Amino acid sequence: MSRIGNKTITIPAGVEVTIGAGNEVTVKGPKGTLVRQFSPLIAIEQEGQTITCKRANEEKHTKQLHGTTRALLHNMIVGVSEGFTKELQIEGIGYRAALSGKVLTLNLGYSHPIEFTVEDGVTVEVPSATEIKVSGIDKQRVGEVAANIRSFKKPEPYKGKGIRYKDEHIRRKEGKTAGK
Repeated sequence: MSRIGNKTITIPAGVEVTIGAGNEVTVKGPKGTLVRQFSPLIAIEQEGQTITCKRANEEKHTKQLHGTTRALLHNMIVGVSEGFTKELQIEGIGYRAALSGKVLTLNLGYSHPIEFTVEDGVTVEVPSATEIKVSGIDKQRVGEVAANIRSFKKPEPYKGKGIRYKDEHIRRKEGKTAGK
């Protein structure tokens, strides 16, 4: 029994969902349009302003797809209506970010600045020199871009220097002098 897969999805006002041949779902909203092909093992049914996902059989693989399909469909609807945002913080003396056009320039204590080109479909904002906001309509792409930016300098456990998510807690370690 999939608890997430059995939940119904309510379509908010201003969002249009079209289920095409071969389980191709198109979601149009005020922020944009998303298209995704789903497995034929899961039947996606639309009744008015609600969507339900039903599985064809009780095999393990089909049960796994049931919750995943419903979650992906819900994320598409939330993305085109509200959008997704990931916020990053930069900590460290001299560490900073700057945005010029579609190129994010990061100074992270290396001998050279790191230049990251932002892909289409994702917007990056730099409200201050130590904050980065990644936003877009596709949750997977927003998370991937934020993870790629974070991977340039992951936070270290002694001083906490590096790039981290805004709500991320870094477990700190004591230094060598703490044992004496």
